[in-house]
Amino acid sequence: MTWPEGEEAGGAGGASGAGGVHPIEAESYRILRSRIDLSRLPRFSRDVTERVIHASADFDYATDLVCDEEALTAGVRALADGAAVVADTQMVAAGITGRDVVCKIREPLSERLARTAGITRAAAAIRLAFGEVGPGAVWVVGCAPTALAEILTRNVEPAFVVGLPVGFVGAAEAKDALRASGLRSVTNVSGKGGSAVAAAAVNAMLRAAAGQPDPAGGETGEAGGGLGAAR
Repeated sequence: MTWPEGEEAGGAGGASGAGGVHPIEAESYRILRSRIDLSRLPRFSRDVTERVIHASADFDYATDLVCDEEALTAGVRALADGAAVVADTQMVAAGITGRDVVCKIREPLSERLARTAGITRAAAAIRLAFGEVGPGAVWVVGCAPTALAEILTRNVEPAFVVGLPVGFVGAAEAKDALRASGLRSVTNVSGKGGSAVAAAAVNAMLRAAAGQPDPAGGETGEAGGGLGAAR
């Protein structure tokens, strides 16, 4: 299944204000920035961290997220160049805006493959998605640690991995393995995560790739040290 773009995780529906930013979103960012100052972070690391905090109202992500600016720059560039986006579950896919999303979790073939191969349905969906999109995709995992493990063992040659699965069983370990793999990624240390924060992270990257305005009305894009400045 390919999910069309929809409402952004952590965003607000309805009319937008100047520059396409909804007034409620702009006010939310104003409040966020009044409570925590992330201006010390490089451009894309700040974008992702703020968007995840905005989506979760959890300020612990300021220290829990593991962001690498060079990797994020490469991921944003891949998205700007049209890289496919693949999500592990429908909940993640539904939260991603600005790009069609490939998600195979509900396809009957995923269920059959999971049963015959003795793997989880999420892992089977990753195998099927790789058969469709091939190397160079941006993979977004917010629910299933087994999906992240499949990405690592399947050698999907990703452009970037958003690895933020949630849970007490295998989530932190899968994220440890992602960081050890050397793949370009954003992840976090704890077992926290989930569909909303994974979607929020890739949405921040998609906004940067599209040169969309800063949610609180500040500078963004090339003038603000975005993708153009990083080339």
